[in-house]
Amino acid sequence: MSWQQLLNDKKVKTHTTTFQELDALRSVIDRDLQDAALSGLSADRRFATAYNAALQVSKMVIACVGYRVSGASHHQTTFEALELALGSSVTPLASYFDLCRRKRNTVDYDIANVASETEAEQILKEAGNLRQIAENWIAHNYPQFKKT
Repeated sequence: MSWQQLLNDKKVKTHTTTFQELDALRSVIDRDLQDAALSGLSADRRFATAYNAALQVSKMVIACVGYRVSGASHHQTTFEALELALGSSVTPLASYFDLCRRKRNTVDYDIANVASETEAEQILKEAGNLRQIAENWIAHNYPQFKKT
């Protein structure tokens, strides 16, 4: 998969981001990571909320490299594009979140009590890891968008 192929398939569009856009995404990520850590929420809701944090982190990275995901299967495309942007070092995390995507669909649309507490804790941890990787990458490669 390449950016050109994603463009040709209309899975991404070119996009120019701003610090304000990224800062707004950071606010969503902060909220979702905090909410996903709340012990009073169901494991399903914690799982889905942490998943959304990871999705928004990925959206930030993709915006930095000049794209926005669009079209059908945009969550799947987001994790493919994340790997394109950050490189093969993030492949295990991108693959993990793609697996979580399927469970999140079940949690949000089909069946309750699907995610375990262990799975909720794991995705929260991995979403936090992805955020740290992304922020370090942004600071190094796009210092104008560095978190202040």
